[in-house]
Amino acid sequence: MVNTSPQQSTPAATPSYIPPLESGDRLTSPEFERRYNAMPNLKKAELIEGVVYVASPLRFEPHAEPHANLMGWLWSYKIVTPGVRLGDNPTVRLDLDNEPQPDAILIIDSTCGGKSEIGADGYVEGAPELVAEVAASSATKDLYDKKRAYRRNGIQEYIVWQVFESTISWFSLEDGEYVALTPDAAGVIQSRVFPGLWLDISALVTGNMPQVLTVLQQGLSSSEHQAFVQQLSAEC
Repeated sequence: MVNTSPQQSTPAATPSYIPPLESGDRLTSPEFERRYNAMPNLKKAELIEGVVYVASPLRFEPHAEPHANLMGWLWSYKIVTPGVRLGDNPTVRLDLDNEPQPDAILIIDSTCGGKSEIGADGYVEGAPELVAEVAASSATKDLYDKKRAYRRNGIQEYIVWQVFESTISWFSLEDGEYVALTPDAAGVIQSRVFPGLWLDISALVTGNMPQVLTVLQQGLSSSEHQAFVQQLSAEC
């Protein structure tokens, strides 16, 4: 006898749905990465104190141009300081509640005594020595929640450029708290972590890059920078 009853077929497995990242989502770091990786066209998203921030499209004058000038200053320092590395918008794994994507980071290579490392999958893990942000429209996040996360994770220096206010704040970590560095009589701030990294605050704010690089060159010619290069060369 032939069995003519309808056979039941196993339904095809459907791919698991991964929700998109949306600003305001409250996630852990692993879930944040899972959703971020599923959105290859998304250029910038951050997890700050467990809250997701998805960046809006960036305008030229309030962000893109200041960002480029900031990178030019840091790049000019990096290329003459062996053992120092510069990153543009890298995702940084700080802790389970924080994966920022700073505008710029300046780090000492882990082989030369730096605190952060590049993980097997290419992400920065741990606290960079210096983080810089252009805060055209995100000053609240950058100066409060993000600043608190950076301090708690031991980022030694934090620069925030508030474009609309024409202000640059440079914080240095001292005894577990951020202290604002003040310019000298010439309007210059000198890094306490990267000897020779000097910044003419007014020149950068006004876009006077020749003056920015002139002051930086003075820092690069200092005995402190030369000693730092020798120190890094000995450790690398």
